[in-house]
Amino acid sequence: MKFVVLITGISSGFGLETARLLSQEGHIVYGTVRRTVQPLPNVHYLQVDVRDKEAVRDAVAEIIEKEGRIDVLVNNAGMGIGGPLEFATEEEIRLQMDTNFMGLVHCVDAVLPYMRQQESGRIIALSSIGGLMGLPFQGFYSASKFAIEGYCEALSLETKAMGIKVVVLRPGDFATGFTGSRKKVADEAALQAYPIYKTAIEKVEHDENGGLKPIVLARKISQIISNSHPRNGYVVASFEQKLSVLLKRILPAKWFARILGSYYRL
Repeated sequence: MKFVVLITGISSGFGLETARLLSQEGHIVYGTVRRTVQPLPNVHYLQVDVRDKEAVRDAVAEIIEKEGRIDVLVNNAGMGIGGPLEFATEEEIRLQMDTNFMGLVHCVDAVLPYMRQQESGRIIALSSIGGLMGLPFQGFYSASKFAIEGYCEALSLETKAMGIKVVVLRPGDFATGFTGSRKKVADEAALQAYPIYKTAIEKVEHDENGGLKPIVLARKISQIISNSHPRNGYVVASFEQKLSVLLKRILPAKWFARILGSYYRL
């Protein structure tokens, strides 16, 4: 079965590979971008910033006018800031939360009326294993993903009787453009106050650059779309990172904090 799919943030990384794969599989794919990019064949581009609620509503209305329905929403658009929590500016914090969390809310609010009317739909939200554990020097990124986790848990219960399925994906380390585009604190005062920050963020970037390829997550999304009864959530990561998620669930908080601190050389 072929679906009408809306993917946010398809200029690179997960969004780009997912749009490419789903269009190759014959789905009708619409994707949002904030800048002009080299277009993929058979993909419909929408110039939208997910932080703009009205722009998101207009884009969804355009898809409905052309296709008559939206079967799948893939909430992928996101960004990250790195650095000590204390030194993040108000502007950076708002950018982080408005993009990752409120951007998702805007998209869900725009498609839900149509999915309710259809009595069907699938909402796929990209969280992170950082949405299951607070990552040092990526605290506001983790906070945005924790917010997605709680929101989607409630959304899943509210929409279950309407034939709408909510699925949360929690990627681990992936080699994407996300690493290079992360906004990092470069304030000398921050580096002096937190000398461990430089080593920790270097460890993060090393792991990301050696991580899985975006196509792995794109294939998982394709499987979720074709699966009649997908789970509520999936961790898409290396064995070690899947193990860390398990340990977070079963170990006392103090023990897990020691493990996580040791991993980041804190």
